[in-house]
Amino acid sequence: MKKLFALCLTLLWAGGALAQDGYLVRSGDTLSIEVLEDSNLNRNILVLPGGSASFPFAGTFKASGKTTAQISALISNAIADQFNNPPNVFVSVQQLRPVVRSSGSRAPAAPETIDIYFLGEWNSPGERQLSPGITMLQALSTGGGFTNFAAQKRIQLRRTNTQTGEVGTVIINYKAIADGTLAVRDIILRDGDVFLAPERRLFE
Repeated sequence: MKKLFALCLTLLWAGGALAQDGYLVRSGDTLSIEVLEDSNLNRNILVLPGGSASFPFAGTFKASGKTTAQISALISNAIADQFNNPPNVFVSVQQLRPVVRSSGSRAPAAPETIDIYFLGEWNSPGERQLSPGITMLQALSTGGGFTNFAAQKRIQLRRTNTQTGEVGTVIINYKAIADGTLAVRDIILRDGDVFLAPERRLFE
């Protein structure tokens, strides 16, 4: 019966995905990931600038330039050792990246918001449009909290140097901050900053 259900779900998913067959995923897209054998892994993930995305047990992988079918196979292979049989993984494009239209030759106005990204083990991962001047601690309150997989002592704030392309990383012990046992210097965020909540280790 379970195999029959999996087959029916596969056919339904395939029918809904026909329109996405030839689409190549881009940075800024939001993907919906479903694992038939473990609904706790189901989530939406954001494809970051640079084209990478992350999923529990699969780590970080290149998503841009791939079809949803290729990403399904990639994730299924990566998490297969967590299951007795190869898992059924279904990937679809939940939301396309916003299209930015040119305003002609007029000088651009000062941005009213900056784009901050939440990646990994957040309950509400994705892009946030926040006010310029917002601080790290203020922005962390918009992440929707953590999943049960999150390593709260090793939250990363990643910032890309737009001139060199180099990525700087600050490690944040969110658990100690929330407990009041650690005082930190708050950081003013910049457009494009990324908060990564990695998976916790086995005994972490």
